[in-house]
Amino acid sequence: MPITTPAETSHRIAIAGADVVYQLRRSQRRTIGLSIDHRGLRVGAPQRARLGDIEQLIHRHSDWVLDKLANWRERPAPEKLDITDGCEIFILGTPLTVTVTPIGRPRWQFAGEKLHLWPSVAVDAGNLLEKALREKARAVFAERLALYAPPLGVATPPLRLSSARTRWGSCSHRGGIALNWRLLLMPLAVVDYVVCHELAHLKEMNHSPKFWSVVEQLCPDWRARRLELRQLARQLPNF
Repeated sequence: MPITTPAETSHRIAIAGADVVYQLRRSQRRTIGLSIDHRGLRVGAPQRARLGDIEQLIHRHSDWVLDKLANWRERPAPEKLDITDGCEIFILGTPLTVTVTPIGRPRWQFAGEKLHLWPSVAVDAGNLLEKALREKARAVFAERLALYAPPLGVATPPLRLSSARTRWGSCSHRGGIALNWRLLLMPLAVVDYVVCHELAHLKEMNHSPKFWSVVEQLCPDWRARRLELRQLARQLPNF
């Protein structure tokens, strides 16, 4: 079961010896466009554009691409996110606007492209946001584990949320899986890579070639997803 998204696919290209991951989004646009943000190189292309033509354009603009990527990497790590009314965060690769209304009991609600927070004196907006994201992360991760476990012939394992700063997932010898709730701030395909990685440990409790072959059964482009994870990790907001 390969990892895919309806509108966006992940690819890798070698530019001047550098291994670059880019996200390709096809639409009704007429030209190929390049952009770079905290997620890396983004390419927009017409539905019928050939991959060879797309990558030829990337190579023609290789200096610009590498310079912009270097600028993003050299930026200081994000400061603590100021949770104010109207601020924006990314959830599973999609922008989400946060509204803050300090009235009544502390609670939250996801509503389309918005996350409504009602903090209180006892629970500030930052703590409330983390609680909301943890709840959302648990639901999403449980769903992805249930999706990818059957193709491996394993039962859906117990899930625990982690807060580790440098570890995105782990699998215990008892078969339980822990996933970092901050993965929710990354694209779904990256989340799926980590899910598949940890599920593969239920078959191979190591990182041998056999282990990676299990990962590849579920996630053929795991190398690109792993690189994307590493590129995005430094840009995650702190709160």
